[in-house]
Amino acid sequence: MKKSKIIVMILALLLTWPLKGFADVAEGDVIITLGENLTEAQKNALLTEMKAPKDAQIITVSNEEEHKYLGSYVAKSLIGTRAISSSAITIAPQGSGLEVETKNITWVTDEMYINALITAGVKDASIYITAPIPVSGTAALTGIIKAYEISADKTIPEDVKQAANEEMVESAKLGESIGNENATALFAKIKEEMAKNPPKTEADLRKIIEDAAKDLGITLTEKQIQSLIDLFNKLKDLDINWNQVGDQLNKAKDKISKYLESDEGQGFLDKLKEFFVSLIDAIKSLFS
Repeated sequence: MKKSKIIVMILALLLTWPLKGFADVAEGDVIITLGENLTEAQKNALLTEMKAPKDAQIITVSNEEEHKYLGSYVAKSLIGTRAISSSAITIAPQGSGLEVETKNITWVTDEMYINALITAGVKDASIYITAPIPVSGTAALTGIIKAYEISADKTIPEDVKQAANEEMVESAKLGESIGNENATALFAKIKEEMAKNPPKTEADLRKIIEDAAKDLGITLTEKQIQSLIDLFNKLKDLDINWNQVGDQLNKAKDKISKYLESDEGQGFLDKLKEFFVSLIDAIKSLFS
């Protein structure tokens, strides 16, 4: 199935806009990334949608940086020539983990963003990604990382940023074959195992990938396995804090579990159950 043309994405430019000092960034502060090709009407509409406070830090996003960070992984023709996607990053309490919500993002899932952001070292933030029209969302990651660098007063190495972008793209591509949920779960499980038992050889890495797929009931082709080996072999050799990766993945899973156990989560599950019961009843009626 063809995906929407990537018209806009988020890539932050740490220039020109007046920003608070790093020491002033605190829990609850909001950083906004806005595509530089937004019309004034679109910009105002997105700021309203994101409930941006008046004192929010604002970063402009350029199409040039989209090509810089995605040119190696997706066709330039797909990246497009305008930047209009936007995001809001809210600083969360220390130790709370990551939350991502999206609107008008058609290809990259919320969980794929979380996986890649964890690889990049981003933590403790609530992130909302949006666009005035549907877009695939592939390049949004870089802008969020750039905005996070401002909030954390920390420079993430360029090779780690590139690897996180590549991870997100590869995860989305794999999702087209095995399903988004399966791809997200597979990437998370591989990283969990790498955090517990860092692979020393390519054979160790292959075993981690094959075992993770087997445990999840996922069938991979040899080509898909090799692509994963190539990606995670690259991640293995980067300056990534794998203990932090494992910790953030556990926090993400805890949030999902707590939601499902909550009244809201149980209500959602009850509605889902009712839907399938009614669907089965409808199918039965066709044959009665």
